[in-house]
Formats: sequence, C-alpha cells, structure tokens
Amino acid sequence: MANKWGIPKETEESVIKRDLACVYCGVSFSIEHKSRKTKPTWEHIVNDIRINSIHNIALCCTSCNASKGAKLLEDWLKSAYCNSKSISKETVSQVIKNALENPPKLTLKE
Repeated sequence: MANKWGIPKETEESVIKRDLACVYCGVSFSIEHKSRKTKPTWEHIVNDIRINSIHNIALCCTSCNASKGAKLLEDWLKSAYCNSKSISKETVSQVIKNALENPPKLTLKE
C-alpha cells in the first residue's frame, strides 16, 4: 500500500533506513521533531511524483525541501540557499550524487 504521496511501502521502508539525515544538508533527524530543521520530509529528487523508486525518493529536512520546491536539482544547487548552507554536488548524500550522474526516469512498473 502506498502512502499519501504514492510512495510504495517497501520504498518508504528502505528510504527510512537509508536516510538518517537530510540528503542535502546532512542535519540529523530528531525523533521529537521539535524543529523544522530536524523533521524529515519526503523528497522526489527529480520532481516527478510518478517516479517512486528508491533512486528518486529521499528524506530531507523541511528547510531544504521548502527551499528546493519544484526547482531542478542542478539549478537549486546553484541557489543562494545552498551557497549559504555550503550545500554542493560534493557535499550531498550518495543517493543525490547518483541522481545527478544518472537522473531517475519513469519506468513501466512505477
């Protein structure tokens, strides 16, 4: 059963195990979620809600998610927000580096 964003349960479980910190800025997530900075949110790396594989779904903090919005990843990484937080192609998590090198695409089974 998919969650309210259409992410299949098995993908959701894999991503939760993989992404213990924001895939962009690296802040560790807090169980209490007292701050929007430590609250994990679902992220489609390539902004296509139909691509729900573990290669396109990640967890990032609310701040990074709000900043990225619907921007293309490559464009967002050049933004003032990323510059101010020292977020770059070199500092993001491996799943993001992989997506930059080989962007996830819609497959027939998704």
